Order: sequence, then structure tokens, then C-alpha cells
Amino acid sequence: MKNWLRLHAYALNGAWRHIRAPRGGFILNVVVIAIALMLPFAGLTLLENVRPVSEQLVVEPEISLFLAADTPRVQATSLAASIKRAVKDAQLQGKLEFIPREKALDALDARTGLSAAVTALGVNPLPDAYVLKLSGLDNMADANRTDSLVTRLQALPGVEHVQLDSAWVKRLAAVMQVLQLALLLLAITLGTVVVAVVFNTIRLQVLHQSEEIVLSKLVGASDAFVCRPFYYAGAFLGLSAGTLALGLVTLGLHPLNKALADVVRLYGSQFQLAPLGAATWLALLAVSATLGWFGAMLSVRRSIGRLA
Repeated sequence: MKNWLRLHAYALNGAWRHIRAPRGGFILNVVVIAIALMLPFAGLTLLENVRPVSEQLVVEPEISLFLAADTPRVQATSLAASIKRAVKDAQLQGKLEFIPREKALDALDARTGLSAAVTALGVNPLPDAYVLKLSGLDNMADANRTDSLVTRLQALPGVEHVQLDSAWVKRLAAVMQVLQLALLLLAITLGTVVVAVVFNTIRLQVLHQSEEIVLSKLVGASDAFVCRPFYYAGAFLGLSAGTLALGLVTLGLHPLNKALADVVRLYGSQFQLAPLGAATWLALLAVSATLGWFGAMLSVRRSIGRLA
């Protein structure tokens, strides 16, 4: 155990020596990698802030069931049991409300003041109706199950028309999925850029110390012993760039929130962009360090293989 710790301590010291020697080059590489990492980090921050809002928006989409005008009141009220059974079979949850035609007419009159026109007709033109407010729909799978429910409700006796007010739910869920996919593709692309930058940086360090590496191998140093300091250098490069990128994204939220304040105030909202949580920070820093380690590993194995 002591020997293992001593070897890794020596590797860390060697990594620090590699980094400190070309100080200006190291800082420049950190800045370049940080700029590449800022885009996916900023996109993730935006998605994490938008996701709770989207989940709140899709809480209660509505299904309106309009009955035929000649449906007897007894038959209309007895449909409640069939509707609840259909909702249960679709593995959905919701609140059902019966709206008699008289109540619907009063609501229409209160909104539009058309009582005189209705009186002239001599009959109430509005049918009895049910309003089903679904709850717990927070993804595309749940939203898609409403289609089969609508088909079943349309087939109930006495139901003339079923109106589903969740098309916007599907659009919102689809937009969120597209954004997540775009962010993933962006992260993969820029992750490749990070690996390429680290690869080139470590390759230059290996070439700069080629004589020292050859001499070490001649006196019996193993490949692992020679490569380990460069691995740590790559990981530290990725970790430093990730820290800088996350710091810049977090600092950038303040002017963005100031710019958004006037806009969201017009809608009576207090929405603000919040920084990523500590767990997400640690995960992203681990990803950044891993990318640096991977780029260094590819570079060292190729470069040292040519020196051997």
C-alpha cells in the first residue's frame, strides 16, 4: 500500500511539473477547453431550470365530453361511472365534473351577455357535458395514453363529441425531448473537441520530454510508471477547465436574470435562472476530468509507442 501511494504521489508531482513548465500554454489550453465546455454546461443549466416549469404546465390537461342534445338527464348523469372506469383502465388519474346545460348557459351569459339571444331562441342550445381534468401527466408516454382514452370515451352512448386539450402537452414534451437530444449531440461534439485539445497538449509534453522518457525506460521504468504523470496532467487539465466553465456559466446567470426580470414581471411571474446544484457540479467536474484523462491516455500511448 505504501509503495502504491508513493508511486501515485510521484506521478502527481510529475504531473504538476509538466503543467507548471509551460505555464502560459497550460492556461491557454484551460481557457480553450473551458469555452468548449461552457456551451453544454449552459444548455444543461437552461434545461434544468425549464424542466420544473414544464412539469407544472402539464399538471392538468382537460378532456371535455359533450353529450347529445337529446340525451336524458338520467342517462347523462349515469355516464360518470363509465367515464371513471375508462380512466382507471387507461392507468390515468383525474377529477371528473358534470356540467349541466343550465350551468353552462349561466356561465356563457356571464361571460358574453347573450341572455337576450338565448331567450329569443326559446330553447337552451347547450348540451350537458363532463370535464375530466387529468393529473400526473409529465412525459410523452402519459400524454399518448390519453389518445386511447379519448377513443374509448367517444364510443360511450350519448357522447357526441370529445375534445382533448393536451395537444400542447405533447408539443411541449416533444420540444423538451428535442432540446435534450440537441444538448446530448452538442456535448458529444464538444467533448470530442476537449479530447482533441488534451491529446495535442499531452503529445507536445511527451515530445518535449522524450529524452527523459527514453532514459527512464532504459533503466527499467515500466510503461505505467512513465505514463501515469501524463494521465494526471490530462485529468487536471480537464478538471481546471470544467471548474472555469462552470464558474463562468454561474456568473453569467446574474446579468441574464437582470435582463429577464422585466420580461417575467409582465407575466406576473418570479422565474429566475438558478445555478446547478452541488451534485450536478461534482458530476460535471468528474466528466471533465475523465475527458482529460481519456485524451491524455490516447496521446501518451500513441506517442510513447513511437518512442519505444
